[in-house]
Amino acid sequence: MENDTYKTIEGISKGFFSEKGSKFYAFAYNVENEQQVKERISELKKTYFDAKHLVYAFIIGVEKKIFRYSDDGEPANSSGTPVFGQIRSSNLTNILVVVIRYFGGTKLGIPGLINAYKSATFQALSEATIVEKTVNVFFSLVFSYEKLNFVQNTIQFFKAEIVKQNFETNCSFIIKVRKSLENIFFQEFLKNDKIKIEYVEEICKINT
Repeated sequence: MENDTYKTIEGISKGFFSEKGSKFYAFAYNVENEQQVKERISELKKTYFDAKHLVYAFIIGVEKKIFRYSDDGEPANSSGTPVFGQIRSSNLTNILVVVIRYFGGTKLGIPGLINAYKSATFQALSEATIVEKTVNVFFSLVFSYEKLNFVQNTIQFFKAEIVKQNFETNCSFIIKVRKSLENIFFQEFLKNDKIKIEYVEEICKINT
């Protein structure tokens, strides 16, 4: 069975680190797409408008192919890279970490900055609630009332979930099922010519 689970955080967690007067506030968020990343960063920029730097890193997707990090004016690889490194070492995805720095008047040097951003991020991740989620796909089912019991029993057998249902002339369901079960789930209904099953592509995605 293919791996269709991933680990992320629930809600928001915070971390803090200080060194030679500089203060580093870390915020870790669960995010599902890059638009949410932009919104979170925009919110923090408005709240902490007087901060010297707003460094961030994020990873999105089960395969962790969507990622980015920013030093935001700090020396290259002194801030965004250690934040990103902490996220990767935690084996998490769908996560954004933002570290806000208030300069204390004394330069920390590259090693000092790396340690500060790494430590603040580590603290935020240590305080986070880690959850395991599944990657799901969605199907639409259309069938007559006489097939209702069969459909409901099959859904229960596969531990799938009815996300939406409609009972008019025919029954119409939107079903969520784990990705690792999608092929056998699809075939179970495909062999019954009185049940129409189709993928619902626009919501076949990670996170629901």
